[in-house]
Amino acid sequence: MAMATRVFLLLFLVLISSPSPSNSLYEDQVGLMDWHQQYIGKVKHAVFHTQKAGRKRVVVSTEENVIASLDLRRGDIFWRHVLGPNDAVDEIDIALGKYVITLSSEGSILRAWNLPDGQMVWESFLQGPKPSKSLLSVSANLKIDKDNVIFVFGKGCLHAVSSIDGEVLWKKDFADESLEVQQIIHPLGSDMIYAVGFVGLSQLDAYQINVRNGEVLKHRSAAFPGGFCGEVSLVSSDTLVALDATRSSLISISFLDGEISLQQTHISNLVGDSFGMAVMLPSKLSGMLMIKIDNYMVFVRVADEGKLEVAEKINDAAAAVSDALALSEGQQAFGLVEHGGNKIHLTVKLVNDWNGDLLKESIRMDHQRGCVHKIFINSYIRTDRSHGFRALIVMEDHSLLLLQQGEIVWSREDGLASIIDVTASELPVEKEGVSVAKVEHNLFEWLKGHMLKLKGTLMLASPEDMIAIQGMRLKSSEKSKMTRDHNGFRKLLIVLTRAGKLFALHTGDGRVAWSALLHSLRNSEACAYPTGLNVYQWQVPHHHAMDENPSVLVVGRCGLGSDAPGVLSFVDTYTGKELDSLFLTHSIERIIPLSFTDSREQRLHLIIDTDHHAHLYPRTPEAIGIFQHELPNIYWYSVEAENGIIRGHALKSNCILQEGDEYCFDTRDLWSIVFPSESEKILATVTRKLNEVVHTQAKVITDQDVMYKYVSKNLLFVATVAPKATGEIGSVTPEESWLVVYLIDTVTGRIIYRMTHHGTQGPVHAVFSENWVVYHYFNLRAHRYEMSVVEIYDQSRADNKDVWKLVLGKHNLTSPVSSYSRPEVITKSQFYFFTHSVKAMAVTSTAKGITSKQLLIGTIGDQVLALDKRYLDPRRTINPSQSEREEGIIPLTDSLPIIPQSYVTHNLKVEGLRGIVTAPAKLESTTLVFAYGVDLFFTRIAPSRTYDLLTDDFSYALLLITIVALVAAIFVTWILSERKELQEKWR
Repeated sequence: MAMATRVFLLLFLVLISSPSPSNSLYEDQVGLMDWHQQYIGKVKHAVFHTQKAGRKRVVVSTEENVIASLDLRRGDIFWRHVLGPNDAVDEIDIALGKYVITLSSEGSILRAWNLPDGQMVWESFLQGPKPSKSLLSVSANLKIDKDNVIFVFGKGCLHAVSSIDGEVLWKKDFADESLEVQQIIHPLGSDMIYAVGFVGLSQLDAYQINVRNGEVLKHRSAAFPGGFCGEVSLVSSDTLVALDATRSSLISISFLDGEISLQQTHISNLVGDSFGMAVMLPSKLSGMLMIKIDNYMVFVRVADEGKLEVAEKINDAAAAVSDALALSEGQQAFGLVEHGGNKIHLTVKLVNDWNGDLLKESIRMDHQRGCVHKIFINSYIRTDRSHGFRALIVMEDHSLLLLQQGEIVWSREDGLASIIDVTASELPVEKEGVSVAKVEHNLFEWLKGHMLKLKGTLMLASPEDMIAIQGMRLKSSEKSKMTRDHNGFRKLLIVLTRAGKLFALHTGDGRVAWSALLHSLRNSEACAYPTGLNVYQWQVPHHHAMDENPSVLVVGRCGLGSDAPGVLSFVDTYTGKELDSLFLTHSIERIIPLSFTDSREQRLHLIIDTDHHAHLYPRTPEAIGIFQHELPNIYWYSVEAENGIIRGHALKSNCILQEGDEYCFDTRDLWSIVFPSESEKILATVTRKLNEVVHTQAKVITDQDVMYKYVSKNLLFVATVAPKATGEIGSVTPEESWLVVYLIDTVTGRIIYRMTHHGTQGPVHAVFSENWVVYHYFNLRAHRYEMSVVEIYDQSRADNKDVWKLVLGKHNLTSPVSSYSRPEVITKSQFYFFTHSVKAMAVTSTAKGITSKQLLIGTIGDQVLALDKRYLDPRRTINPSQSEREEGIIPLTDSLPIIPQSYVTHNLKVEGLRGIVTAPAKLESTTLVFAYGVDLFFTRIAPSRTYDLLTDDFSYALLLITIVALVAAIFVTWILSERKELQEKWR
């Protein structure tokens, strides 16, 4: 018996010493549950650096205010810098062969970056009296005392800046002359420059300036009675061509030796009598300019004495042309891309010889990328000493591609840097039926994997075994399968980008499952200047209707103003196929997803236009029947932030002015709240998520007491500030700044809660969940950021604490909550100091709403911090009682803690962070988190730990061996016990 006891104790010690589940993240676990992708956005400017020494690279600036250096071989990012949202890049260039020069913020900030590593060398702030066009000129052949001079025009002033240290050498103010400089011209070998521009709409001025001291050597003016439209092209060192105000004539402008001469040429004399509005396209081709007329692109050559003649006329208005590329002395080439079917045709020509093609290639292109928007070319020397060319092209969907020798060398999906909306969609269900061979293979792999894990647990694994364990862990996670998993971790993130392209990202590894450039959101005669707005769930079939794929609704607008007509697109979420599209006759001001669905599981949506008419979609008899039944219960609100008014609305009847349209409804105003314009200005509004699940209204507090949450989807959080406090932080004194927050019932317009924070200022970021709201702002008196929490409880249900009332059914817990019954509510609030400025806020969401909540805070450092809601409990006290401690109340401190391990992004950054989206998994403990900006980041988190899931590294083999060993020990113990009992009987 003693031997059996020793065996049992030994097995017990082995069991308790086995690894237990842990929430720590080890180095080999990075990438198992999260992924991070880096992008740069749509490229605006590109400069190649392909010298023999060093890596071949291209330096670009983008519409997302990013400066980046890319590897020409693979397209990888060497380095990049994301500037602020108000620091747009105007132009870039390379100086001294080692500095990247960038001009940004409308010509007011000039920077130099070290080309190899991207470190900033110097920064100059260029001041000026008024906003103006910005120009950058970096001349390689203009030196003053071994220093390349950089010329910048911005803020109405011309600056000469040293490229070595950024010192401003001299400054010339043109604000008094009202000159808008269009070109800075440096004749080759000269020590003077020309600043040429317009004064008003009908006068052109040219200034001849000494480059050493900024002295004006000569100033000439010329008037043109017809006026200029402002578009101008430099065709040589002493000739400009401008478009007149009527866009019917081209004006050749020569300023040789400072003297100005004008020569007018009617466009009809060049291209014929019938032509539409002419537009001058930006170009830098020597002796040539481009104009767009109707669907044609016309190349116009400037001959001797300013005479204009047509060099070529291309029937492709979407063609793209590069800037001139110097090949040798006096010889320049340029690239031209034309579209034809599913191919693009790349041609490289000499500027002075249109018929001489240096390169002519055709490349098959995915039609989902759209047209070519920009092209940049670069040359290299082949082994036969001839010139070869590579082309960097920017596509309509904002993707970036490198073409060389008729092939796509690499591509980047940089449209994902401009996401405007996100929704999550389920993957298809895995089909039943698996082959016997596959089952046997999977069983063998399962046994092999657990044997390796057992070796690792017992510290017997070799380095090769550890590599195999890591590889099998990544493979066995099945995270990249295109089917649903029973935990709900695998989903599709449907994202809409600014280019009007829809991407489906797999949550397992972040790969693009499919992408679709929506035809309805492309610039066309049917939809000019299209803009994507939002993406919504349209059809979500359940298990009884799995024969149809789910689909999403993409909402857009055809035009620049809010009153422009809308466009709807319906897209299959499994395939990316555009099922249908509707070009609406009315505008779109707001989209309201309703909670009703038809027999095909299509969700009803109500679209409100700028004339306050409501339009129902889908436009089917079944949908109108469902809607008419629920019509009295539909309410919504509108916010006029500029006027300081919030209104409540309801539906009245079918539209009077649109007879025969049974899907159009007139609306009526129910209530309005007008904030005094002299004291309050609306800054932020937040509501609860429509699909949020609340597990229970009851909240058990100290001494078994119960409080009932006031849960209403009709509550609106509103934050207003003093009109003087709408500017930057610190622009006002604490005495003239305040923040007022409201909770308003949007059905009745009743103000449930109001609080004034004196001496505070925006910006305000807020999140609303269940019965609480948390908002973030700046305290001017304390010079710190603050976060406040407000919780609302329903006092009318406070009598439901008697057990006998509950047993006998004499309670009101099942009575419906109505906004028209005046609520008896109590509120609890508290505020805390918070270290960081905030860019975005969200809250975790789970399938049943049981798991504790966490706030997801996007910090100014472009990271996402998970903060437990318990830290923002208004019931926290300095010395909580024993019962409060048992409840989980944390002792009160004046500041919220920042725990480094609470950053869900770890040590990564989501550059340019704009939004955080959460989605529930099927597993109650887990929330899926997606953060987007210029970068993308996805992970899954468990606010209350994974109480319903074993960890991925749990050793099933060790558990099985332990169970077998325990059974064997019991059997051995039984045998020994029987033997001992028999021996005792023989005594």
